[in-house]
Amino acid sequence: MRRFSGDRLLVATHNAGKLEEISELLAPYGVSAIGAKEMKLPEPAETETTFVGNARIKAHAAAKATGLPALADDSGIEVDCLDGAPGVYTADWAETPQGRDFVMAMDRTWAACEARSAPLPRKARFRATLVLAWPDGHDEVFEGRVEGQLVWPMRGAQGHGYDPMFQPDGETRTFAEMSAEEKNRISHRANAFASFVQIFEV
Repeated sequence: MRRFSGDRLLVATHNAGKLEEISELLAPYGVSAIGAKEMKLPEPAETETTFVGNARIKAHAAAKATGLPALADDSGIEVDCLDGAPGVYTADWAETPQGRDFVMAMDRTWAACEARSAPLPRKARFRATLVLAWPDGHDEVFEGRVEGQLVWPMRGAQGHGYDPMFQPDGETRTFAEMSAEEKNRISHRANAFASFVQIFEV
């Protein structure tokens, strides 16, 4: 495994919520995050059909554009009764002409479950893939997941994305009802990050 050395890491995302979450996970290691938006990088088209494929596109594009190692995340929610949808298209389900609307996306997801008369509990999981790419084309891949179920109506005002309708296994609250610290201990991104931290120079 190639090691990362330095105290700043380029994170290939324009999503403020995702950048904040990754920044909080990096903080204990003395590493600060700078986002692609701050570097005025364009958002590459995510044309792959897997989380790792899309994460690689973003990480390598940012590394090539800046000459810096770049970390990219691709994540989403898979719902069993929807045959794994929305999956890699999680963000697409929230797209509107005015930007992403995840309340609309959650409504759409629950309605799709209802249309299938899916029995409860409606099992789902969040998945996350982290790719750290270097300008020379090398990359390292780290994956994580957290199992749970969908709940309705939505609950909580914390977090982002589908957090208000996802209740992880073993919990009575949704991700959106947890503090950032609580969520970051058990989230899919935290699981991937637990493997990722091996990459830091010690």
